[in-house]
Amino acid sequence: MGVYIAKRLAASAVTALLASIVVFLLVRSVPGDVVGQMLGQTSDPVAAKALREFFGLDQPVWRQYASWLGRVLAGDFGTSWTRGQPVLGMVGSALGVTIQLAAATLVLATAIGVPLGILAAIYEGRAPDRIVQAFNLLGLAAPVFWIGLMLLVGMSASFDWSPPLMYVSLHESVSENLSIIALPVLSLALLQAAAYSQFVRQSIVSALGQDYVRTAVAKGLSTRTVFFRHLLRNIGIPLVTFMGLILIQILGGAVIIESLFALPGLGRLLLSSIETRDYPVLQAGLLVVVVIAMLVNLVVDLSYRIIDPRVRLS
Repeated sequence: MGVYIAKRLAASAVTALLASIVVFLLVRSVPGDVVGQMLGQTSDPVAAKALREFFGLDQPVWRQYASWLGRVLAGDFGTSWTRGQPVLGMVGSALGVTIQLAAATLVLATAIGVPLGILAAIYEGRAPDRIVQAFNLLGLAAPVFWIGLMLLVGMSASFDWSPPLMYVSLHESVSENLSIIALPVLSLALLQAAAYSQFVRQSIVSALGQDYVRTAVAKGLSTRTVFFRHLLRNIGIPLVTFMGLILIQILGGAVIIESLFALPGLGRLLLSSIETRDYPVLQAGLLVVVVIAMLVNLVVDLSYRIIDPRVRLS
């Protein structure tokens, strides 16, 4: 296990290095730059030149990248060009909001989607299955921003309530924090619960036709024993893999939801950094997202051995 983790971490380091190059070039492929954002259309050429030299934009791209990478490896992600704040502090603060949103969404989506998928599989072809399938179809077809807007409108019209506009962290006030993230979490969770439910249903229906299930039934084992001790354990690995993909999708959907509900998370920070061409913040934020995705994949792979000791990691 230790050797496997060391190999994966080494491979992840190489992947992160390649991703940093892609991120650096991708950020600079966006039309315009911070100088144009600051000075506008009728900018003074002398002032523009001075700003480009100040930000290092007058240097070749490879030199800009080497300078940035050297600082990052030393733990210095620089200072925001537009806000004048340390990038690491900005990204860390925003990441805390996004992690809370993603974790709560994953828990709620699992709590809704897995039981619905099991219910649909048990009653395949009957009324409960058709109702769950309708929910899945609606959830998979509806964009996340539409779900969020409908929840906002519905709560406002039906209960004359809307979430507070000023964000309050969890350690400041648990009740206020939960009231702020409730609708964003529900918006993301409904979408992912539909995907969960559909995946679990298909996995169980497919597993019911396998030889080990028919053998367990032929031995006279109860339906409950066959279902929970044999069938669910065997779909555990695909379910965990799907859970990792869902978590990464939640991080992507956070960009829209955080903007819609005015949450100061990483997605909203990245979006504002694109608008202002704040390269240091944008580069650091995207690199953090890549690293999180790699860590999620590593945790998913390690969990295979926990679920099924027969699995060998290599």
